Amino acid sequence: MLMKKTLFTKYLGMTCLILAGSFCILGLLMVTLSSNDWRDSQKSNLTRLARSVSTIVSNGMTESDGTLALDTARLEMLLPSLSKNNECDLLLTDTCGRILAMSRGSNVALKKDTVPSSPLTQALSGTFYDQRSTLDGLYGEPCFVVGVPVSVTLAQTGQETPVAAVFACIATHKQTEFRTDTLKLFLLAALAAFLITFCAVWAFTYNLTNPLHRMASAARAFGEGDFSVRVPVHSRDEIGELAQAFNSMADSLAISENARRSFIANISHELKTPMTTIAGFIDGILDGTIPPNQQRHYLQIVSKEVKRLSRLVRTMLDLSRIDNGELVLHPSRFDLTQTVLSTMLTFEQPIEKKHIEVRGLEDSQPLFVDGDPDMIHQVVYNLVENAVKFTNEGGYIAVSMQETPDRTTVTIENSGDGLAPEELAQIFDRFYKTDKSRSKDKSGMGLGLYIVKTILNLHGGEITARSKEGESCVFTFWLPRKHKQVVPTVTAKVVSAPKK
Repeated sequence: MLMKKTLFTKYLGMTCLILAGSFCILGLLMVTLSSNDWRDSQKSNLTRLARSVSTIVSNGMTESDGTLALDTARLEMLLPSLSKNNECDLLLTDTCGRILAMSRGSNVALKKDTVPSSPLTQALSGTFYDQRSTLDGLYGEPCFVVGVPVSVTLAQTGQETPVAAVFACIATHKQTEFRTDTLKLFLLAALAAFLITFCAVWAFTYNLTNPLHRMASAARAFGEGDFSVRVPVHSRDEIGELAQAFNSMADSLAISENARRSFIANISHELKTPMTTIAGFIDGILDGTIPPNQQRHYLQIVSKEVKRLSRLVRTMLDLSRIDNGELVLHPSRFDLTQTVLSTMLTFEQPIEKKHIEVRGLEDSQPLFVDGDPDMIHQVVYNLVENAVKFTNEGGYIAVSMQETPDRTTVTIENSGDGLAPEELAQIFDRFYKTDKSRSKDKSGMGLGLYIVKTILNLHGGEITARSKEGESCVFTFWLPRKHKQVVPTVTAKVVSAPKK
């Protein structure tokens, strides 16, 4: 079974791998550079030391009858201190390679007692330097060697002549020891830095991925039907923005779920009530419970309930067409005034029953607009139905139409309780119902005004609402004079409160 690789382990592992690689490269560069620096430093130091000894030997030589005499006593006192302090060997040879004086500061074994001619010749002619030389077998292991001449001015010739050579040698294992010490120091520092960095990266990675884990857990909870989980927001970076967006999505999902459940409950109720009424009355007629002289009355009730079911099904179909993007306009030129008048006549009985005064249609004139007649009829029908439903007993409904060069505006006002300010921003959302008690809106599903807004948006128009709470409510919509179909914006925002 493969181990699950989380984002945390991937990020932490990659960061640690990069750190380890960086430390390795840095260590290699550090050891190489420090080793080269040590080698250059040793070359400079050995050269300086050899030349100092050469100067001392040259100044201490005396010439008598053409013979040079060496101050060996002074050299025996000087060379040991110099070689010990610098941990190197100092060799003084004549021009034939015989060792005249020597001081050992290293533990490298000597295999011979003379310096071979090749390095001796180079030292007498100038400066000899080799990073890994055994002086042709003089030493048992490679050494850093610097050789310089000892030159004196002979009285007979008056010329400066090399009469001896000084070799300064240090074992190469010193460089290895230096590399080892440097590497140990670097490894200790790198380990401390790596541990500190690892802890910092671990904490940073944990804080970075923890909100993602919470979002994943919340998403799983959403899948199980629990929409109450939210992700805490502790930062203002991209992760914080993602968490805020996730919480906003969760709020929308919770509202949508509540509205869906409310919608199903409403649909179940709206289907059950008329079907129960229809079934009861028909059964009563069939079994003779309802006498023949009352059957016509109850059949009219059945007809009314059937029409109610038809409106319910039509609303559901309209919603489905909107969601599927299948609501297509069939524009033509028609009389908007006639549409309003015919709609008002449809509600003649409830208007008379509530003693509602209809205003603004007494002197109405034909007003032609461009649009889909059936859809605009549905717009007017839904608005008038709302107005009749929520107008108080003995109240009024006022309709006005106005034509301007670029648009045709229709205003429908009704008296009544009106709307609270906080409800005005939500009444055009799907499933929103302002009548929470269902005392007035017993048949609505909170889709009427949503469908109205969608149809008007398709026509390139718009609808707005304003209200004086406790007095009246006004809906105003307009249509452009020249119809231009636009793509409807069907929002998925759902509110769990009831709708006007």
